Amino acid sequence: MNLLGRLALLFVIVPLVELYILVQIGHVVGLLPTLGLVLLTGAAGAALARAEGLRVLWAFQSELARGRVPGQALQDGIAVLVGGAFLVTPGILTDLAGLALLFPPTRRIAQRLVRRSLERRIREGALNFVVVGPGMFAGGAGSEETPGRPGEGLDPSKEIRVDDPET
Repeated sequence: MNLLGRLALLFVIVPLVELYILVQIGHVVGLLPTLGLVLLTGAAGAALARAEGLRVLWAFQSELARGRVPGQALQDGIAVLVGGAFLVTPGILTDLAGLALLFPPTRRIAQRLVRRSLERRIREGALNFVVVGPGMFAGGAGSEETPGRPGEGLDPSKEIRVDDPET
């Protein structure tokens, strides 16, 4: 799916489906209980995201204190941030997605799926990374000596490995 299709899905189709589901729930249980459900899931989601976010922050700091790069803690932090954003967005589907990203077992599944997708796209050459460093903007001094000049991506013919001891 191209970028335009993904944006259409994200900003048009998902909200329409969410609205349809909320209207159907409203027909079954009424307006006030439906609004209460939306407010309750938003508040509970924000509280859960805060609690899980603090746990992830502690894990991140613990890894740094041990002198390690906090790879899993970074992935968890991104997942909790996205999950929290989903939870404060009104809707049932976004609440389910947000909850899935907050709980570690389902978060690991989502992280594995994202990692596999990224690895595949890198191997196929559909995803390139550009490394930017000091002196690389506006023809700054030293830009010729700096590896990873703008426009250079990863070589898709090289093997890409993502080692994660928790998977």
